[in-house]
Amino acid sequence: METIIVQPPGPSAPAADGPGRPALLHMGPGDVAEFGRGTPGGREVAILLPDPGISRRAGRLEAAEDYWRLSNFSRDAAYVVENLEGAGEYITVAPRRLGAPVPFEFSRVVLPALNGTAEFKVFAPQHAYLDERSAPGAGEQTVHPYALDVTAKYFLVLVALCEPRLRELSDSALPGAGDIAERLRPLDSCRGLTRSAVNYHIDYLASAKLRLDLGDEPGADGTARTGAKRARLASLALRFGLVREEHLALLPSRRRPAPQETHA
Repeated sequence: METIIVQPPGPSAPAADGPGRPALLHMGPGDVAEFGRGTPGGREVAILLPDPGISRRAGRLEAAEDYWRLSNFSRDAAYVVENLEGAGEYITVAPRRLGAPVPFEFSRVVLPALNGTAEFKVFAPQHAYLDERSAPGAGEQTVHPYALDVTAKYFLVLVALCEPRLRELSDSALPGAGDIAERLRPLDSCRGLTRSAVNYHIDYLASAKLRLDLGDEPGADGTARTGAKRARLASLALRFGLVREEHLALLPSRRRPAPQETHA
């Protein structure tokens, strides 16, 4: 099971079922990957940052059990790791710092470069969260098999996806990506949420957090596959109580407009 997933910069690789997506680097505990400018052919580093202002070997990622570490090989340049789910939160990794632990689940690593900055994203889907039912002092703690952060944006997407069935207790139709984006936009953290961003969070939930085995569906178009993925996500989340009625409080309120008074 991978500890981190790295999304390098650069053009997307073409996909068979639609627009291209960036190639992802999956790393498990103990795996290491260097980043930098590399050789002219770019064969010496796993994460290529082709800017003349970046060292050939600029640094290294190391995957641990449920987090990752960043080493900065630069002699004089600090690197920044931004929390993509936080309001401007970041950490700075000083020059020549080795093995700095990164606590964020969604990160962007930013390096100073000749052409502005160079960056790549790192996702740590296996962050461990204590099962709320575990009793302190009762020996080794139980870690929930589905490590969901209820403060993350992807969890809001999951709650909005499950909302109709939580409210109506029936086989209600599930909202589409556009419906979810519209539902969440009143929240300050989701003002700029788009349909494509919702689809990204759904993909992340399906592949990294809940680890759905979707398989291949011959003959199904992209819309059918997306609908099946949303249905599987909602079914698993509700079946195992990952999303419950109390989580609806995280969503914007559904205030109905007050009836207008009529005058005779």
